Amino acid sequence: MIKYMGDTQTQEETFTLDEILSSLKVMHRLILWNDEVNTFEHVIYCLMKYLDYSEHQAEKIAWTVHNEGKCAILEGSFTEMEVYRKILQQEGLTVSVD
Repeated sequence: MIKYMGDTQTQEETFTLDEILSSLKVMHRLILWNDEVNTFEHVIYCLMKYLDYSEHQAEKIAWTVHNEGKCAILEGSFTEMEVYRKILQQEGLTVSVD
């Protein structure tokens, strides 16, 4: 829809309820994926060093990733998750933001 107001032209956009609700999603998750490259020790080390998990928590996450293929390891804003994604990818881990 286009509205004409004197010499200025304004364009209005319409969105569905689903589009609005999905755009309001403020929490994103950092997902750690299973791979055939990284050792349990390396994954545990990275989780402890960069995400401040205890050794027990990091081991539990590593086993979850091994058995289920993936695990959500952190939740927060998209910007925060991107920072951690880049750090963990530089360490060789397979991670994505959901």
